[in-house]
Amino acid sequence: MMTRVHKRNPVWGLLALLLMFWLSASQAMTLRELRALEKSDKKQGDLYARYYLVGVMEGAIEASAQAERDGHPPTICLRGRRLEPRMARDLFDGELRRNKDLYEADFPVQFVMTQALVSAYSCE
Repeated sequence: MMTRVHKRNPVWGLLALLLMFWLSASQAMTLRELRALEKSDKKQGDLYARYYLVGVMEGAIEASAQAERDGHPPTICLRGRRLEPRMARDLFDGELRRNKDLYEADFPVQFVMTQALVSAYSCE
């Protein structure tokens, strides 16, 4: 009996990850809400936004790792490179600058951060 071997397409893993973020988007902060948070309190608004971005970054990395453990191809590959909490803001802002015409104010912050991580830590 012959069995067929299926190669896993990395796009499916990314789509699964994005679907997960989309399904939880009703609870996620949007770009507009993040900007409002930054401006809401002169002393701590920016600090709160930075902490939020660190949490989103760590969540995206863990979601990618869980998808990989579930048998999906990896979407974020650190390959021994360091990823520190202080890098979250720069990754996020860099993604917004690179694709400024792509993201609208109602996009979830998680989506933008995930795209930033996939771009910066590509598995190819």
